[in-house]
Amino acid sequence: MSTAVVVDGPGEHRLVPHEPVRPAAGEALVRVHAVGICGSDREVYQGNRPEGYVRYPLTPGHEWSGTVEEVGAGVPATLTGRKVVGEGFRNCQVCDRCHAGEATLCTAGYEETGFTVPGAMAATLTLPARLLHVLPDAADLTAAALLEPAACIAAAALKANALPGERVAVVGTGTLGMFAVQFLRAGSPAELLVVGTRPDRAALAKEFGATGFRTRDEELPGGFDVVVETAGSASAARTAASLLRRGGRLVLTGIPAPGAEGLDPTDLVVRQLEVHTVFGAPPDAWAHTVRVFGAGLLNPTPLVTHELPLAAFAEAIELVGSGDPEVGKVLLKP
Repeated sequence: MSTAVVVDGPGEHRLVPHEPVRPAAGEALVRVHAVGICGSDREVYQGNRPEGYVRYPLTPGHEWSGTVEEVGAGVPATLTGRKVVGEGFRNCQVCDRCHAGEATLCTAGYEETGFTVPGAMAATLTLPARLLHVLPDAADLTAAALLEPAACIAAAALKANALPGERVAVVGTGTLGMFAVQFLRAGSPAELLVVGTRPDRAALAKEFGATGFRTRDEELPGGFDVVVETAGSASAARTAASLLRRGGRLVLTGIPAPGAEGLDPTDLVVRQLEVHTVFGAPPDAWAHTVRVFGAGLLNPTPLVTHELPLAAFAEAIELVGSGDPEVGKVLLKP
């Protein structure tokens, strides 16, 4: 019998029998291949997720890949059998923000796969077919399970609008930081600096296209046109802003704990810095990610260090929060 993870509340989870939910009109049933675990899944399990952004009991899992097994009425039958990934935000499609393509700002309220509606830590996932993005037939589904965090960084890269020949930098060396390096490298920068706290990530950053690497306790250069921050630490935003030239562009993606150092408004005004933020990925960022992945310009595989069965959910959560430098992306395989 197939199974699913259910988190009943902070620190409480069960492995339960799973019955696939037959797709209704406009829906698709996906056989899950792999599901990733990130810091937000750990927040769900520990009870640290902000109020309104989780609903218990819950089957987590918002980073996933799989194959369409069945479709409901109104969905093209040709989707059956295709490899897919899917957007998490369940936007209303009719408000002003949705019409503008800003699905993550939907005014109908927050709903997201794996947080307020059942996610992919199960044998199958049923969801609106409009949220699916079809992958090439030869796509590696294990690598594709990382396309959700990649899409969030694609949103940052699109907002950064780095032009060929510009000097760009990334602050943060985790999964998001390594994706940022790959997206920004594809734009042919004159320089691509990575700044982080882990010297052991230097080789991987350079493999992905970085031209330089520095730890945050070293003297840092300035004058960069674009900086993308992915660290989410208390001081990461200020470090990122310090790298910019006057009039430079900053994109913040990390969500630090309460009490983090804020950006200096005087500095922002005097240097006329342009600041953007990203929370999740709208449809255009997803489409961009799938195109880049299909073209072979995005390689998630080196970021995966652990593949575990679904029953090892608790172990996987501990690995993600262990701080062990040997732990990268952790995947569960239903």
